[in-house]
Amino acid sequence: MAIIPKTGLKGLKENWQNDLMASVSVSLVALPLALGIALACGVPPVSGLISAVIGGLVVTFIRGGHVSINGPAAGPIAVVFGSLILLKDGSGNELNYLFAAIVFSGLIQVLLGLFKLGKFADIFPSSVIHGILAALGVIIICKQIHLSLGTNPESSDTVNLFIEIFQELNNVNIVVASISLLSILILIVYPKIGIKFLHFLPAPIWVLAFSIPLVFFFDFFTPHNLEVFGENYSIGPDLLVNIPNEFSEFLIFPDFSRILDANFWVAVFSIATISSIETLVSVKAVDKLDPYKRKTNINRDLLGVGLGTMLAGSIGGLPIITVIIRSTVNIQNNAKTKWSNLFHGLLLLFFVFLLAPLIKKIPLAALSTILIYTGYKLASPKIFKNIYKKGVEQFVLFTSTLVVTIFTNLLTGLLFGMIITVSIHFLLSNLSLYAFFKSVFKPDTNLFYKKDNTYELSIKGISNFLNILKLNTLISQIPNNERVTIDFSDCQLVDLSVLENVYEFKRQQKESGGNAIIKGLNKHVSSSNHKYALKILKAQRSTLSKRQIGIQNIADEFNWGYKRLSFKKLTDLESFYFFKRRIILEKHNSITSRNDNTGINLEITDVSFDEGAMLSSMEHIVTVAIISTVHEIPKFTIEKKSLTDKYLPITRPKDIDYVLYKDFSEDYIVKVENDTNVDKFFNEEFADIILSNKINHLESNGEALLLFNNELTTAEIPEIVKLLHFCEKLKLYLAETNNT
Repeated sequence: MAIIPKTGLKGLKENWQNDLMASVSVSLVALPLALGIALACGVPPVSGLISAVIGGLVVTFIRGGHVSINGPAAGPIAVVFGSLILLKDGSGNELNYLFAAIVFSGLIQVLLGLFKLGKFADIFPSSVIHGILAALGVIIICKQIHLSLGTNPESSDTVNLFIEIFQELNNVNIVVASISLLSILILIVYPKIGIKFLHFLPAPIWVLAFSIPLVFFFDFFTPHNLEVFGENYSIGPDLLVNIPNEFSEFLIFPDFSRILDANFWVAVFSIATISSIETLVSVKAVDKLDPYKRKTNINRDLLGVGLGTMLAGSIGGLPIITVIIRSTVNIQNNAKTKWSNLFHGLLLLFFVFLLAPLIKKIPLAALSTILIYTGYKLASPKIFKNIYKKGVEQFVLFTSTLVVTIFTNLLTGLLFGMIITVSIHFLLSNLSLYAFFKSVFKPDTNLFYKKDNTYELSIKGISNFLNILKLNTLISQIPNNERVTIDFSDCQLVDLSVLENVYEFKRQQKESGGNAIIKGLNKHVSSSNHKYALKILKAQRSTLSKRQIGIQNIADEFNWGYKRLSFKKLTDLESFYFFKRRIILEKHNSITSRNDNTGINLEITDVSFDEGAMLSSMEHIVTVAIISTVHEIPKFTIEKKSLTDKYLPITRPKDIDYVLYKDFSEDYIVKVENDTNVDKFFNEEFADIILSNKINHLESNGEALLLFNNELTTAEIPEIVKLLHFCEKLKLYLAETNNT
């Protein structure tokens, strides 16, 4: 098991190199995002930089997170922009009123942290939160697309902004649109490029690298008209980022004179609610990504971002939250401790003063395109598809919350989403109104300690987001490394929020050496086969897809076992480097060899995993083979080289803490934990097996082998058969090796 990094000054001394290198990548992502987020909020670009710097330099010392990054984020854009419009009174001081509202919103977060109210984040239904996030994505796109096209909309609300997109097509500024088109192509193509050294810089920096030269080419520095295809288009410095020349001009101070105005408090609570929700959701996502599985002190995190937001608002900065995109970049670049957040703040401060002349040459169109891409990821068709997989009712909750939020505001959308969730649960429960709410607010959920030294968590009646706090309280009373049975046999309805928490608890128990068994769900019916789909107490029916039938036929032909869903040994996969910084969601369509006297077990399974979460969530399914053995084997990773791998040393895998082993093959990158232990294992027979089957990825964690050919897709039936035969060859080789 990996040694957990030290905290405090000892952690700084031990891991400063890792944290500093990670912070370089994070700050390169944060710089354009901070500018673009401020731009989308309708405030000066420097407001985003102020928040990003304070999020690093101040919040680091207060918060409860380990590898998360703090700063401004896309989530609160709509509510901040809406608050700015709400606070307009003709005086021209709306910015000052806004920053006063931000200060008070931070104070609310501080109080939430001090009174340890972070746990109430669990009562917000997951699909409703995703609906709000998708609505934020739509709002960001509708607002930013006009800037990316060089058009000037008259409306401020989302619906009319969307309509004006089509009305303004004849007024598109071709020069501005060309920069946006190039930027979006870079963002789309960047993840698909296999040349690894290009990924040394994040996609937003490549957008700036290509767009800034166009600013010089078209001469944005002096106002003029440029003729393109016989049409004149206005070009000038108003299309570039504008930041002050003097430090004193960076600061905008709050005006608290509207403190008795109802609109002021609507702005305060709107900003506080959305910022707190996104922080709490992000914290949970980052904890799942943390390779050391450390837990964030949620209440301390609220306290930290609240104090940071108060400070930022007092000098003209945006709300500070825990941000998922930059946190994901931080983790993927091997950050170890909270000091990477501090380093990222220092680097941003350095960039602001050193690169101020260059920042002023960034076209607004490039920043708006970065935000459009972020908005798309929040509301992409894949998000809709993933929600639908969890059940029709979840899709209804998601889409209805999205629509209401777009047509009203975020607080109304949240309230409506919770009401519609309760309504759907009531209609599906087949209970009277009195019986339903009695079961909701007085849940028959109990924890028992049994004579055989095991725990039983009995859940009856209605188990949903409204009574999840009692469930979480009981779960928190169960020690680690214990055997637990969670019984839903007599539970009339189990919703997604409950299932997410229960399966997360099951994972944690497994990691600590315990075991949690979930029983009774086979008595329930749901609108989807997804493990998180809402369950109703009825007989459950299911059918197999064509591919699943094919996999089952393979299992029958080779006398292997087949399971459509398998939740066992998910944590075992995390010991492999490929899954070290990816969130494993589930195993399904698993076929396993029958036990024999070799002590070697084979399994071929689809594994769902997530790279990132929330704003940067990218869910994938890969078909892998796992060969486990009772004998110890060397730890290594074998990866087929791409063309650039053969000629560019920078492309060597940097997330594997092993040493290069060059005697295996020129066609593969091989890294081993100890090269003296693998010479015997890497003999000619083993090399011939690997090379003749052209496997793309093979690694050992010392107890098992993990292999696959394509990390982003599932294997078809013929490929599974080939994979099975390859596993049989490796099994024979391992058996012979163990006997010698």
